[in-house]
Amino acid sequence: MRVFADHLTAVSVALLKAMGVGAGEAKTVADNLVMAERRGIATHGVNFLIPLADRIERGLVVVPTKVTTVSDADAVTHLDGGNGLGQTAATQGMRSAIDKARRFGVGFSLVRNTNHIGLLAWYTLMAAGEGLVGFCACNGAASMAPWGGAEALFGTNPFSVAAPGGDADPIVLDMSTSIVARGKIRRAQRLKEHIPSGWALDAAGNPTDDPQAAMKGTLLPIGGPKGYGMALFIDLVSGLLSGSKFSRDVKTFHQPEGPTGVGVTLLAIDIARFMPLDAFRSLVAEYGRTIRGSGKARDTARIYLPGEIEAERERASAAKGIEVDPPVCESLDALLSKKGLSMRMKDGEVHG
Repeated sequence: MRVFADHLTAVSVALLKAMGVGAGEAKTVADNLVMAERRGIATHGVNFLIPLADRIERGLVVVPTKVTTVSDADAVTHLDGGNGLGQTAATQGMRSAIDKARRFGVGFSLVRNTNHIGLLAWYTLMAAGEGLVGFCACNGAASMAPWGGAEALFGTNPFSVAAPGGDADPIVLDMSTSIVARGKIRRAQRLKEHIPSGWALDAAGNPTDDPQAAMKGTLLPIGGPKGYGMALFIDLVSGLLSGSKFSRDVKTFHQPEGPTGVGVTLLAIDIARFMPLDAFRSLVAEYGRTIRGSGKARDTARIYLPGEIEAERERASAAKGIEVDPPVCESLDALLSKKGLSMRMKDGEVHG
């Protein structure tokens, strides 16, 4: 079903409020989820509301979220997410990093004891939108083995980096350290599809195209030992250094196994401390033109900058709406009914 973005936001806000989340916090979380949908990252979109409702009912996520300050000195902030909504804690962490970057040239935040933070580009684009370079990373439940291993010890441990664009959108990279995010395996499960060979190993360490076997096994790191090393250091900073859980101790958000204990790293750098922002934008514009105009490999029609495809999808979604998988629509409608809400997904369906 193709749904207008505004309706998807309204559904998300209504459900979150019905779960006990305050209006302002609900809007922040909904905007993060719907931005993921608009940018074509459905794995980090509104399907998150389904396990969230279950975890809140079981007392495994605390709402409304109460973020507390562990320490705050000079350019560094250390926050505790209070086992609440990850989007709320990470947004506060990036907001603090941006404010400190204005004062000190750089701002650095660590968040401990939180949950799934959704779309990481949400946070780095906050910084880029204010003329800063933004960085965000987090750990997650063990789903990837060390290079050469067959036992999951690391999450997909994604990260994002964004910088102001020159004559166009910000340049933003948002990726997992595994070949694919685990959400793509779950989506293949929901749609009863096979996954490409090379994404995952089964529990015995053999390559598999079965998403169920992949969920019981391990994902493969991107670039082999390079992705493994990246995942390790993200866990080291976001997990160990923040005082949060790490490695096998981080729990999955999708099973009622207890608080997830996710840790987050957020960084903002003030470009103006190094050169005028306009000069940086001009350099980025020229750099982008050079990259786009460079020689193309066979059968390549266009060279994109990181984040360009997603930005174009986001703009297109304003008119065309967002395609939401049928199983997700059905689950959201069931949740709306359970919460006593009269709205339904079809109320915002795009026709024609």
